[in-house]
Amino acid sequence: MEHAVKKERAKKNRQGVISKTWPQSASRWQVTVLCLVLAAITYAVFGQTSGFGFVNFDDNLYIYDNAKVAGGLSWNGLAWVFSHADCSLYHPLTMLSLMADYQLHGLHPGGYHLTNVLLHTASVILLFLVFRQMTGTFWRSAFVAAVFAVHPLRAESVAWVAERKDVLGTFFFMLTLGAYVHYVRKPNSPARYLIVAVAFVLALLSKPTVVTLPFVLLLLDYWPLQRKESARRLVMEKLPLLAISAGACVVNVLVAKTIIASNQRLPLSPRLGNALVSYVVYLRQMVWPERLAVFYPQSEKGPPVWTVALSVLVLALITGVILAARRKRPWLLIGWLWYLGMLTPMIGLLQGSSFAHADRMTYLPQIGICVALTWLVAEWRVGRAALGCLMAGVLAVLMICAWKQTAYWRDSETLWSHTLACTTANSLGHLDLGDAYLEKKRPEDAIVQFQSALQINPGDAETHYNLGIAFSQTGRTDEAVAQYQKAVQINPDYAEAHCNLGNIFLAKGRVDDAITHFQHVLQMNPDYMPAQFNLGNALLQAGKVDEAIVYFQKAFNAEADSNLAPEILSDYAEAHYSLGNALQQKGRMGEAIAQFQQALKIAPASSQALNNLAWLLATCSDPALRNGRKAVELAGQANALDGGENPIPLRTLAAAFAEVGQFNDAKRNAQKAMELARAAGRQDLAGQLNDELKRYETGLPLHD
Repeated sequence: MEHAVKKERAKKNRQGVISKTWPQSASRWQVTVLCLVLAAITYAVFGQTSGFGFVNFDDNLYIYDNAKVAGGLSWNGLAWVFSHADCSLYHPLTMLSLMADYQLHGLHPGGYHLTNVLLHTASVILLFLVFRQMTGTFWRSAFVAAVFAVHPLRAESVAWVAERKDVLGTFFFMLTLGAYVHYVRKPNSPARYLIVAVAFVLALLSKPTVVTLPFVLLLLDYWPLQRKESARRLVMEKLPLLAISAGACVVNVLVAKTIIASNQRLPLSPRLGNALVSYVVYLRQMVWPERLAVFYPQSEKGPPVWTVALSVLVLALITGVILAARRKRPWLLIGWLWYLGMLTPMIGLLQGSSFAHADRMTYLPQIGICVALTWLVAEWRVGRAALGCLMAGVLAVLMICAWKQTAYWRDSETLWSHTLACTTANSLGHLDLGDAYLEKKRPEDAIVQFQSALQINPGDAETHYNLGIAFSQTGRTDEAVAQYQKAVQINPDYAEAHCNLGNIFLAKGRVDDAITHFQHVLQMNPDYMPAQFNLGNALLQAGKVDEAIVYFQKAFNAEADSNLAPEILSDYAEAHYSLGNALQQKGRMGEAIAQFQQALKIAPASSQALNNLAWLLATCSDPALRNGRKAVELAGQANALDGGENPIPLRTLAAAFAEVGQFNDAKRNAQKAMELARAAGRQDLAGQLNDELKRYETGLPLHD
């Protein structure tokens, strides 16, 4: 009898089963120290990201070009995130967390990166605590958490700000597991079950792909919790959670409809083949994390047949071995099913993007593989010292590889250069590296990348559009026009390409052609602010001042309603300036002054706005609007910005000095402006300055 009891205890110890009292072998201080160690190794790998910038892959959509995020925390923003899908997903808590970061850090990327690191660290510690509670093991749970913390595959989820949904959703996922363990101790408690449900909802509101969590809970019921209730009761117990999952699936499938329709849809056969291969690829990356990239392109034909066949064979062999060992080693089955099940929503059967696989998809699923391998290795008949050295060695190698992989996320150029070195036929890699070069004012390098992208994917409208921008920046306007026209030929509703075409035609004096393009955009989207601004400029050049004013005012009303941040509004300073000119032509001087002032709020170094505002303040016929001292200040700034060699601000400065009674200064600046105008062949301006100079000589200011 005693022998049977000892044998049963040994069996439970081998399987990691715990009793209902769930005793723990480690003391509280040991647990605390281990949590601090986990936090330290996590920061050692990912702390470097606090000095990183944003990257040009979705960070713009999520943060620095996102009007709602850049508005910070507000009641309007709160209402928006819960009533709208943003960035192609319904994940309001993720967007709220980014709004909170903006409130604290503005657009300084270090703060956003630090939040990601802190959330990942919290999930690591929770993973350790929850598995320790469930299994009663200390070092095995610690090792699983440590591998999760510093594996190189985690770099994408932690170092990429746009993957906030990963780290935030996982944090609530771990809280849900912890709440479930608490519930299992007293399974008839509605309050404890409610806590589980609430934590699960929070996880779904952060990242919808955690819909498989009820399935994971059923696995944990089998092992390590070994709940004695019937399978039917355990499934019935999960029905409310499954209903929540179903609701989240419906919402996000509806959200994703437009994305899937807009992508090049692949038939089911290549998608299924790619899914099977991806399951094996992720396993290979876990044990050999080399040549990791942010984007792995997917072939339209799918992977080769032999690759699919080999993957099926590998998966079948692993499954067969695990099923054969399921009674003695249940953790193998649970870990394997955790991996397969959690990957299902992200494996690509439902096409939502054009990548073959992605490192971030392994964030939660590979915990199952790590658990299975850790418990398997713990059975080896070797000493504790040998196992300890093995664990330390594995973690050291992973930390070095993860630190190196994380460093590639320093900036866009580094990220995409590495991606192109690790992949082939990667048109997106060339496109985004070209974008990075454009941001660094290296258009010639950008052209090379865009042309490489078009060799791989000639039908991509965005690449043609970006190549047009690069040609424009190098002064190759005709080539830019050809690229923009190709972009709108591929995608007739490409608003940005139409606007850029219109602006080039406007600069060439082809006002009617420009108006046609701007009007086309507004037919598609009447509230598109850039087209409203640009059409206002075009109508102004066409002499249709009243119509121009209407479009400018529409744009500014939309701008005011959108609550855009100053960083986003900077492109619109010129529009305020143009509206000021239009109002000035109509004799509405007070309104013109207000527009020039608004332009300067957005772009304080705009010499044109400084000059025109100074001119009105110095020469306006309405004495209530004139302000000579301010005019002298503004005209002086405009003159300094233009290097003191532009006759226009010198003329304005002369008028401003005359307004404050400093006629000697007025005459000196008018004389210099007249000489510069004659040297530039601008005889009309020189004649005006000559008349104004005579007026200053008689001691009279210049009032229009």
